[in-house]
Amino acid sequence: MANRGAFQQSVRSLLRENLLDAAREVVITGGWSRLRMAGIAGQVGVSRQTVYNEFGNKTGLGEALAFREAEVFLAGVSERLEMHPDDLAKAIESAVEFTLSEAAENPLLKAVLTATRGGAGEMLPFLTTRSEPILSAATDVLLGYVDRNWPDLALTERQRKTVVESVVRLVVSHVMMPLGSAQEIAEQVSWLVDRVAGTAGSERS
Repeated sequence: MANRGAFQQSVRSLLRENLLDAAREVVITGGWSRLRMAGIAGQVGVSRQTVYNEFGNKTGLGEALAFREAEVFLAGVSERLEMHPDDLAKAIESAVEFTLSEAAENPLLKAVLTATRGGAGEMLPFLTTRSEPILSAATDVLLGYVDRNWPDLALTERQRKTVVESVVRLVVSHVMMPLGSAQEIAEQVSWLVDRVAGTAGSERS
């Protein structure tokens, strides 16, 4: 019975991923208004009711799609940071360049990151939770990296959080309106953090 239950769960997870993949393709190529539950069902080869059973409604499908995109993005940010445990400036530069490059190539991710409480872009008007939880999660990822790898920075806990939150907001502003290439912006943000955190020229033991 346990094996059967695990198999059924695996099948359902695969079905969910296939449905989200199909929805993602439609939203990127045609926009949110072109998405139809019946159309997604037809692409995957299941009934429309199956799609409703999985996500509830079109809004539920959209939110699941947005948060899956955000999870992949945050995992990428974390990976770039941890590649440079002994170089804060390089870690920031790598994570920022990754974010800007991904947003430039992925209109769905860009819509998720830049959604505001005043309304979302045309692609994701369904995102009722807006970008705040995602920006908060990005802040937690960066703050966690700093706390683990740079516990001796000459900044109070509140100052650390302020710096990290400012970096996240600054990067999102560049996602919306980049003032240079991803590499140039990443270098500028990295330089700024280096000056504020006082790690320029320092070495880790």
